[in-house]
Amino acid sequence: MKGTQLGEFEELVLLVVGVLFPEAYGLNIREEIINQTKRKVAIGAVHSALSRLDEKGFLESELAEGTHERGGRRKRLFKITASGKQALEKNHELRNSLFNQIPEMALKIV
Repeated sequence: MKGTQLGEFEELVLLVVGVLFPEAYGLNIREEIINQTKRKVAIGAVHSALSRLDEKGFLESELAEGTHERGGRRKRLFKITASGKQALEKNHELRNSLFNQIPEMALKIV
């Protein structure tokens, strides 16, 4: 397995793959990221992140059957692996731990 760290966008893509299960495929993932974050996302960026996550062992994929609506083309469906789940949990725990260490005073609006 290649590196085990998750970048911010990789984490976002991995989370959205989980949200969209069992219908997580490139365009669907992109649309959900746009809807959830209100930020512009190129399909190429999504595909690059999916490829990196696959190389790291955090995702696995399979080709679905072709559909008439897609002209017989098949979708590549993604799902989170056990390693991907562990990476998400580790990131979640770290973020929560750090947030909980911030003194109340530091979060006060002046």
